Amino acid sequence: MKRLLSPLLLLVLATGCATHRPADAQSSKSAQKRTYSTPYAQRADAQQWAQDVARRTGLDIAWIQAQLAQAQFLPQVPRLMTPAPQTRTTARDWGDYRRRFIDPIRIQAGVRFWSQNTDALARAQEMFGVPPEMVVGIIGVETIYGRHMGNLRVLDSLATLAFDFPQAHPRAAERQRYFRGELEQFLLMMHSAGTPSTQPRGSYAGAMGLGQFMPTSWAKWAIDFDGDGRIDLFNSAADAIGSVANYFKSHGWVPGQPVWYPALFNTDSLDLNTLLAPDILPSFTATQMAGLGVVPANGMDHPGLLALIELKNGEAAPSYVVGTQNFYTITRYNWSSYYAMAVHDLGQEVAAARQGTQPQIAQPVTLPRFTQPSAEPDSPTQNQP
Repeated sequence: MKRLLSPLLLLVLATGCATHRPADAQSSKSAQKRTYSTPYAQRADAQQWAQDVARRTGLDIAWIQAQLAQAQFLPQVPRLMTPAPQTRTTARDWGDYRRRFIDPIRIQAGVRFWSQNTDALARAQEMFGVPPEMVVGIIGVETIYGRHMGNLRVLDSLATLAFDFPQAHPRAAERQRYFRGELEQFLLMMHSAGTPSTQPRGSYAGAMGLGQFMPTSWAKWAIDFDGDGRIDLFNSAADAIGSVANYFKSHGWVPGQPVWYPALFNTDSLDLNTLLAPDILPSFTATQMAGLGVVPANGMDHPGLLALIELKNGEAAPSYVVGTQNFYTITRYNWSSYYAMAVHDLGQEVAAARQGTQPQIAQPVTLPRFTQPSAEPDSPTQNQP
């Protein structure tokens, strides 16, 4: 997973390669060409990694080397990982992001998925405390209920990121270690199942199945929920449902707790810098948050910690909601407040479409804007929609 695994959490800057850092642009291009044209089975760094994995896991070194010999560098993977530069014309926009994941096609597909898997969704809620709309929201955002699970060989995607991760990224070493760990776990899974490592296909980040689990997430949280004796996140909707719910529970989902509260602002005491410093990590009690100028509407008796969630709206003013532990749990799938909001809202839209009711979706608000003194000194505060 993304986590969650989502997929979503993996944008990186793709320049250079994992084993060469030439001084000038021309030599950099030459080094990239030499590296990318060398099979992984002949790469010194890949072979050293294979030996380390063999020592750690007990896998036969010859078998690991044989898998690397089949792995291919995928040039599109670094390109897909490259984030778009943030300019005035590409500023983040919650409305645009939401429209990418919530539309009539995805909502109707969600209604069908829910209707076809009512029993599994109800059983997952009973066992893990995660309501159906959250599971439906995740699988809908990730793959449109299995329509788009990725068509790249997972072996190739993970090898590319493990050995040719772009060194210009500020967290390159950390991310490369992460993907090498995912490649190791993937090979362990393939060896244990007796499945050819070239068979599974997934996203450009190596995520697999209806819920887009990364290999380590598959190993830790995927479960056999249909009782057939094996875990199949590609073809078993029940296994995917149970695994997503298990992932949520394991990452702190609190049954019965809301995902967010509306934000009410007291501009006299508002301290946005302090409130936004922890990002999406719940860090304030309701009383502390109110003292810093934000009151969680209907949430002053909330028993846990809260976070102020800021959503950019392009050139317009940002808007806000108050996130709970459950909001944070959704972001364990993908470290993004936009992602968490989309998952929540899609689930609510699908639930409403099934029931013929209005969806209980988040309505972020912007900060109150006071008019400048004018001929009407008592003009009211304007709460921008």
